[in-house]
Amino acid sequence: MTVELKEQLRKLYRQLSDEFRKKWDRSLPFSEEVFDREERAKFLGFGEKSTIYQNSYVYGDVKVGKNTWIGPFTILDGAGGLTIGDFCSISCGVQIFTHETVEWALTGGKAKYVFAPVHIGNCCFIGSLSVIRMGTKIGNHCVVGAKSFVNRNVPDNSVVAGIPAKVIGKVKIKGDRVEIVYFKKHERLS
Repeated sequence: MTVELKEQLRKLYRQLSDEFRKKWDRSLPFSEEVFDREERAKFLGFGEKSTIYQNSYVYGDVKVGKNTWIGPFTILDGAGGLTIGDFCSISCGVQIFTHETVEWALTGGKAKYVFAPVHIGNCCFIGSLSVIRMGTKIGNHCVVGAKSFVNRNVPDNSVVAGIPAKVIGKVKIKGDRVEIVYFKKHERLS
């Protein structure tokens, strides 16, 4: 790359940074300022008005519904099949896995990789840095608390949190209002 081209890229970066700072009050890496998140989602076959950051990883068979936001630094492993519904928010750093190599590693490569699909329903919020294990189904209108490890199915309208995640509350929706009711004693996921 020539010195002149590098200077042109730096100039473009400064211009884009100024625009983003004024319009959105944020500073992003160059690739996030250059590439459109909705355009990438369309390229991946995601639903209308869904978005995904450039620094998110997508592998295998991943289906995402409409109006879903996939935050930065996420991993969407669709090797075993991954479906995410409409109007979901997948927060920064979430990792969703549909395969694992535990048995393969422990047997020195004699056992095969294990695969199982993950399904996340409509209208779900997955908190930052959460990990969703293969074979898990999360129902509709669910909240997964930040830094949770979800290794069991989550019923509709549930709030789960922890390692491993436990049901700690219920989501109640009345029109455009949401009420989250927390339990006094936590129920284990079945």
